[in-house]
Amino acid sequence: EIDELVDEWAPEPLGAPLTPSEQYDLHALPIVAGQNSVKPKLVSTGKTAVNLASLNFAGLAGNEYIKERAVETLRKYGLGSCGPPGFYGTLDVHMDLERDIADFLGTEASILYSQGFSTVSSVIPAFCKRGDIIVADRGVNFAIQKGIQISRSTVRWYDHNDLESLEAVLQSIEKDRKKRRGPLTRRFIITEGIFERDGAMIDLPKIIELKYKYKYRLLLDESYSFGAVGRTGRGLTEIYNVPASKVDMLVGSCAIGLCAGGGFCAGSNIVVDHQRINGPSFVFSAAMPALLAVSASEGINIFRSTPSIFETLQENVRAARAILDKVEYLTIPSHPASPLIHIQIKPAYSPAASTSNALSSPSSSSSVGTPAPLSPPPSTAGSLHPVSAAMLTPTKHTRDHHEKLLLHPEVIEAEERLLQEIVDECLSQNVMVTKAKRLRGQENVEARPGLKLAISAGLTRKEIEKAVGVVKAVCVKVLGRRK
Repeated sequence: EIDELVDEWAPEPLGAPLTPSEQYDLHALPIVAGQNSVKPKLVSTGKTAVNLASLNFAGLAGNEYIKERAVETLRKYGLGSCGPPGFYGTLDVHMDLERDIADFLGTEASILYSQGFSTVSSVIPAFCKRGDIIVADRGVNFAIQKGIQISRSTVRWYDHNDLESLEAVLQSIEKDRKKRRGPLTRRFIITEGIFERDGAMIDLPKIIELKYKYKYRLLLDESYSFGAVGRTGRGLTEIYNVPASKVDMLVGSCAIGLCAGGGFCAGSNIVVDHQRINGPSFVFSAAMPALLAVSASEGINIFRSTPSIFETLQENVRAARAILDKVEYLTIPSHPASPLIHIQIKPAYSPAASTSNALSSPSSSSSVGTPAPLSPPPSTAGSLHPVSAAMLTPTKHTRDHHEKLLLHPEVIEAEERLLQEIVDECLSQNVMVTKAKRLRGQENVEARPGLKLAISAGLTRKEIEKAVGVVKAVCVKVLGRRK
């Protein structure tokens, strides 16, 4: 009988079948011959394209000297580390990189993680436990969301990059504690330097002021700002001239900022030592390959010796924004200094403009469907979901209803098709751009579809202006048809 049951058993598929739009996106992906760089060679055409899709802000990808050092390290140590850092995976080059990062940022110590995504999602549960309080920006990236979920802490969300909302939440928490006469628990503020969601940048001095005022610890994810902004690439602490020691846990990515692999957390000796026995990803994952550690160390050396690359990067960012800001069809939520530029279609030219009546009309609700709520209904400021009490005001309610229309599945799908048309047309003119990838239905708050441009210091200003000019022309061409 057991054998019959085994023979009859058919395993379920590991993943859902691809939708037609997903299949199209997969087939539309460009294939690159050779290494990734600012000017990769396309297999389909054999031509060289300008790469505005890779997060190669400092232009380290394809650096010949780093490549030579990586090959030397590969021949000396082999490829893999063959074990977790706490057992037999730690090599001298890992310890060298940890010292390099700490010295570069001005912290007491740092710790390496072998995967960029699992860095912040491991750091958070290493410190935050059940009963602790986390106050987080509701626009944080998916890795932070997973870390918060794993921690099982009490979570209070504040409006995206809104420091007035943050202070209101902090005041609410303190008021509740005094009312209940509860103990002073461990409390954390979690946010990003430059948000992966939209390229916005936080006001770090103000957040640090609130941290000290209300007695919180600050965890700052600089995955998209380390090696991208600042006079020498040190990130927001350098932009705002804030000592890194005022940030309790400073998380960054070696994969993005240094074009190597893995991530790091910098802070005091106590913070770092605690993670060596409590960081899930550090304890249970194999250490990063030695060649990636050496590549990252050489990247930091380049930052130190050639700070002019960040002047070039900012010049390129200003050149790109000077072109894109003038396009009437587009809106750019990113900070003017961010090399990660998000581009969204203005609502007036979005497919939502032509379908809003259908989405809101009772007569058509049966065929089109009612927009699903983004989150549970708000109750009080600092509630356990990403919607604050401020959304209850009539003006906010109207705006929220409009945002729900823009985030209706049919509108999102239509915008994604429109953006993919722009991506394909840019690629046909040898400019690589990409859509912002989202995990629909899994993130705290749905984000509008958009294009994502990664500006690199490896390109000259003229090359940036020419490539971004192509993006502008294509957007005008594609979106102008909807006028």
